[in-house]
Amino acid sequence: MGTLKQGNMRSTTPIIELRKLSYSYGNSKIEALKDINLEIYPGEKVAFLGANGAGKSTLFKHMNGILKPNSGEVLVHGEPISKKNIEKVRQTVGIVFQNPDDQILAPTVEQDVAFGPINMGLSEEDVASRVKEALGFVNMLGLEDRSPHHLSGGQKKRVAIAGILAMRPEVIVLDEPTAGLDPRSAENIMSVIETMNRELGITIILSTHDVDMVPLFADRVFLMHHGKIEAQGTATEIFKQQGLLEHVHLRIPRIAEVFELLKAEGLDVETKVTPADAKDEILRLLNVPKK
Repeated sequence: MGTLKQGNMRSTTPIIELRKLSYSYGNSKIEALKDINLEIYPGEKVAFLGANGAGKSTLFKHMNGILKPNSGEVLVHGEPISKKNIEKVRQTVGIVFQNPDDQILAPTVEQDVAFGPINMGLSEEDVASRVKEALGFVNMLGLEDRSPHHLSGGQKKRVAIAGILAMRPEVIVLDEPTAGLDPRSAENIMSVIETMNRELGITIILSTHDVDMVPLFADRVFLMHHGKIEAQGTATEIFKQQGLLEHVHLRIPRIAEVFELLKAEGLDVETKVTPADAKDEILRLLNVPKK
């Protein structure tokens, strides 16, 4: 996959920036998004955490110009999204929707993945090369002639990711990427997402309400509620705020619950949110030296 690799170069300049963004659907007086300010940097893994209806999907549709804000602006590489640069923006920022059936429209897997590169005006040879690379990356080679409708939910999700990956974006936005999948399929999808970030240097932005998955994935977490950013920080910082989590109808991760129970028993422990950190804290508690 060397030809896909972009390199994971960290930068101090945001790749996506939202400034005072607000949005309402149609003539509704209820704001779906309210005064959103945030910055996403190249190479990051960012999670937007919130209950259903928090505004995550609406926010994501602004990141590559599917929706236009009522007020405020979205900048990609420092330039506001406009009619003039929308095509470039959508090659930079690709979106994988929650339901792959909304995204996969071609009769075969190969044709679907080829759709984006063809519309970029690439040669047949380059299109074929990108399709092969993208399908190989998501472990779907050999299914090129299969009808997408005959695939499992996890396979459909991987085809949808391959279709975006074939366009070689700098950012991939995934709306609830594990929704509706069994645990093994969800784990496979998250493995693909992690690898895109680690090996290709792609900035990953995803939404979820799965509090147990977020600490395993995210460099930064944005907590959303009723169209607003309620908090941002590392997973550890976010999940220390139990009162805030209850306010936005979420819970702490199951691993963190164990430490809260130990605290209730009077033990001097610090709450941890990942298996590796939990192991280290338990070893410390038992006075077992780390290897």
